[in-house]
Amino acid sequence: MNNEADTSLEATLSRQLRTTRERLGAMLGRSDEALPPRVLRRTLRELQNVADPTVSDVEGGRRAAGVARWYASATPEQRQDCWLLMSEQFPPDPTAIQAAHAAYDAARNTDEEARAEVRLRKAFASPRTRLLQRFAAFPDGVRFLVDMRAELLPRLKQEKRLLALDAELEDLFSTWFDVGFLELRRIDWHSPASLIEKLIKYEAVHDVRSWADAKNRLDEDRRCYGFFHPRLPGEPLIFVEVALLKSMAGSITPLLDEEAEAADLDKATTAIFYSISNTQPGLRGVSFGDSLIKRVVEALQHEFPQLKVFATLSPIPGLRGWLGKQAGALLQDLPPRARQALAREVGEAELTAPVLLKALDDVPALGEKSAVRRWLLSSAARYLARELTPDGRPLDAVARFHLGNGARVERLNWLGDPSPKGLRQSYGLMVNYLYDLKRLDRHRALLAQGKVPLSSAVESLQDG
Repeated sequence: MNNEADTSLEATLSRQLRTTRERLGAMLGRSDEALPPRVLRRTLRELQNVADPTVSDVEGGRRAAGVARWYASATPEQRQDCWLLMSEQFPPDPTAIQAAHAAYDAARNTDEEARAEVRLRKAFASPRTRLLQRFAAFPDGVRFLVDMRAELLPRLKQEKRLLALDAELEDLFSTWFDVGFLELRRIDWHSPASLIEKLIKYEAVHDVRSWADAKNRLDEDRRCYGFFHPRLPGEPLIFVEVALLKSMAGSITPLLDEEAEAADLDKATTAIFYSISNTQPGLRGVSFGDSLIKRVVEALQHEFPQLKVFATLSPIPGLRGWLGKQAGALLQDLPPRARQALAREVGEAELTAPVLLKALDDVPALGEKSAVRRWLLSSAARYLARELTPDGRPLDAVARFHLGNGARVERLNWLGDPSPKGLRQSYGLMVNYLYDLKRLDRHRALLAQGKVPLSSAVESLQDG
């Protein structure tokens, strides 16, 4: 009931908001509006001057830099008014689109069809595109736009009027940050300290605890690679950390152990990708991961021809939340004998989902023959193998990334991450995704049919 009330209130407030068109024509501002009409009109004129098609891109970039200087000292509410102007006041011309579309329909199957298509494409181009391109023309303009979108993204859910601006930015970034324009670089302990500091800041999977921890991850028996863009110098867009081992890793603990002996690279046959981190929230929706892994595999094979296995050691971030919602249904699906074994272990005559979930509070104490342990592994295998979004993609975000790149669910690892974070998100379980270079396309095809590629070991776990 509260959710319905909140939704109703949000809808009412949304209806009361004035469009920028209404505000530009008003004399007085309102308390819920950051920029008064006079300042809003002035800001619009400055944005129009940036997008002016009669001036050069250089002059447009100079004007954009001036707007960016104002923006730097603006409040979050004033910045949102600027976004609204960009989104609402620079759309494509609907009349031009309608005319071009009619001309295209009339020209179908004639010699003029190609020309008509070109005119239709041009009609869909908006002044907003030129506006944003002008911002990219001054030296720090790309950085400005990426940061602006990072700030804008959290507002989209409540402020739908910004969707057009966000879509335009994502389309431009997909072109500007195409992998053909990116440089793959190795990052090691001899890299600039400012770059290593960025790795520490952006590491999203396993927090870097100290400079000694960073040194361990960048030592001679490890590899770290990042994608870089010429307009964001010294700033990795995404980076991957790799351990070179003699066999597939089942636990993150030894990989993060600063006192562990260095691996013998001459005997390494396996490359383990144990952390992949995107660094720029403003580039959400721009895909680098698939190309990064392929390029890193090529670099590793060139340096270490003996490497045969390429796999990940990955978290399962959605497992605990999913299990909390589905435990009751999973129990209903169990055969009577399995339910009885669980009930005996937890000491309850009537087994319920809350009781069973409570038994998982001390996962490290569960022995190899524990029925609760078997149930958790079976549930995790089912989560990775069967739980898909409505559009047919894996429900778990990390699984979605690796399986979408053609990997296979290879192995579940008990207490692969016994850290508080690991226990909190997946009861300590981790998973290996195997990149079988000869079967990547086959695995993608299976996933497109709604079938998650699995090893036989993981497949057998689903039934407990």
